[in-house]
Amino acid sequence: MSILRASNARAFQDRREAGIALADLLQGYARRNDVVVLALPRGGVPVAFEVAASLHVPLDVFSVRKLGVPGHPELAMGAIASGGVQVLNDEVLAWYQPSADTLEAVARVEMRELERRERLYRNGRPLILVEGRCVIIVDDGLATGSTMRAAVQAVRQLHVAKVVAAAPVGAPDTCAAMRRVADDVVCVLTPDHFTAVGAWYVDFSETSDDEVRRLLHDSRV
Repeated sequence: MSILRASNARAFQDRREAGIALADLLQGYARRNDVVVLALPRGGVPVAFEVAASLHVPLDVFSVRKLGVPGHPELAMGAIASGGVQVLNDEVLAWYQPSADTLEAVARVEMRELERRERLYRNGRPLILVEGRCVIIVDDGLATGSTMRAAVQAVRQLHVAKVVAAAPVGAPDTCAAMRRVADDVVCVLTPDHFTAVGAWYVDFSETSDDEVRRLLHDSRV
């Protein structure tokens, strides 16, 4: 894991600056034809854009939607992801024991939103080829890490060669735990007093769908 310790930490100005800092730690993957960067929308896209540009590798989005327990949406029964991939959290399922109909209903709602984003961001283009390649999954920060963990598990089902979880900032325990699911974990900052991802950005304004589309377009030019 690559870490800049909290004693040297300061907030990033914005996601662009954060992406540039993250790219510096990922230069070992630069200019390799077996490497792709997948951004977790929406906030991960501006960060990943800078990473992909610096490494001179392709960029795409990888949408993930958590399947929240009814009444407890923050508790994930599993997740669905780009390419129709579904992963389930066996521990939560064993505790909650949802019916097949309940699980299907939640998945159906989240699939509609995932498909909406896929249409909006890709305009009908399929997910970039990842089979047999090294995939760097980028988000703007890791708090609980649940979305990144689901993305890593989903990407593995696409028969990739290696998965790297990367973010500009993350809770120390989360970044450490991510090493159990990803082949490599790269975090620029792991501040001891983490509090929240947004606390480590001066400008943490919401990334719009239009910005996601523009950055994806610019990355292909």
